[in-house]
Amino acid sequence: MSFKDHFSGHSSQYSEFRPRYPDKLFSLLAALCAEHDLAWDCATGSGQAAAGLIEHFDNVIATDASANQIADAARTDGITYNVATAENSGLQTEAVDLATVAQALHWFDIDAFTNEAIRVLKPDGVLAVWTYGLLAFDTGLDAIIRHLYADIVGEYWPFERNMVEGGYANVDMPFTEIPANPMEMTAEWDFSGLIGYLNTWSAVKAYEKANGNNPLELVQADLHRQWGVVDRTRIATWPLLVKVWRKQRTQ
Repeated sequence: MSFKDHFSGHSSQYSEFRPRYPDKLFSLLAALCAEHDLAWDCATGSGQAAAGLIEHFDNVIATDASANQIADAARTDGITYNVATAENSGLQTEAVDLATVAQALHWFDIDAFTNEAIRVLKPDGVLAVWTYGLLAFDTGLDAIIRHLYADIVGEYWPFERNMVEGGYANVDMPFTEIPANPMEMTAEWDFSGLIGYLNTWSAVKAYEKANGNNPLELVQADLHRQWGVVDRTRIATWPLLVKVWRKQRTQ
């Protein structure tokens, strides 16, 4: 099955600059599982979620349709990386205690992925998907970042980004939903970390391809003025919205 690949061309940047998810997210999800034999991190990218899962599960299988992303994922004992689509994981039937999708569900054929989740999850197994919004620093940086996001590269965001904007509010699964409170995630960066992260945006890459120049050039001086000394570190914060379901034993 073909897939929309917005990240393979800069998979090493993605691995280096994308933020990590909070430990409390993985603790919460593990607590919902009766067994901790195997977690499946679907569309793992460079393995940010897989690295959190292995702290709570004996084994993690992390799959992604992008061979480049898999190649750039950090190797950790207990995590097996495979190139596979979300809709055809290659996993054994009813083998998975927890399936996770971090900031990627909007790229899937959701109906086909749902059928795959039904197949691979154990009875009473758990499915969790999450997405995060626009980063903020609670400083003058925020207005510049919003201007980049909405006004400069806004038309270059893929259509699927609308699901992220809505916080997956309209996503439903044929499982029993488990309420989950919103969270936040953070990253501590110097100025190069911010620029590295912004360069991973798919819309930045699409703008650059269409126009022949990097749109960060239009805002980098303003960002620098607001940041100050480039090796000063600041805390970026993202709202993290999580949806969780449990597979019924009859499925």
